[in-house]
Amino acid sequence: MAKKSRNRGGGNRPARPAQAAASIAKTGTAKTGTAQLTAPGPDQAISIKNEAYPGQHLGLPERGPGSVASMPRRVLALFIDWLLSMAIAYWLTRSQFWTIAVFAVEAYILTALGGSTVGKRLLGIRAVRLGGGPIGFGWTLVRTAILLTVVPPLLTDRDLRGLHDRASNAIVVRI
Repeated sequence: MAKKSRNRGGGNRPARPAQAAASIAKTGTAKTGTAQLTAPGPDQAISIKNEAYPGQHLGLPERGPGSVASMPRRVLALFIDWLLSMAIAYWLTRSQFWTIAVFAVEAYILTALGGSTVGKRLLGIRAVRLGGGPIGFGWTLVRTAILLTVVPPLLTDRDLRGLHDRASNAIVVRI
């Protein structure tokens, strides 16, 4: 039984690096099957999107009011809202079992009415539609339902928008 060649180019063995370099120097071209790296010429345009900060391509400022809220600020607001929901659930029912329900109601109503929950308000951030208006009750319901699943809000894009923000066409900005 004949052995198959392990070389993709067939039975020929590839040239050693020193031999390949000598061949290129003599002929000016590389042999078939060898790679040649070249830098792009001046006539070849290289298009690289260089976005310096989140929200730049949306027309938002880099800093100050209207800029994209940082992830630590958003997580801290969520933590504040969760603690408040725990306290309310325990005060109403003497059980922390209802914390998620209280959190859902708080997040839905306060975000739909003003764009910010208690935690967001304390940290100076709010959720708005990309056009700048309020999110509204319908899209806030979608946003809250996705937020309650925990993982999608952690998956963000270059503008720090979680899947719940993208689904409701919203973004969290500084006030």
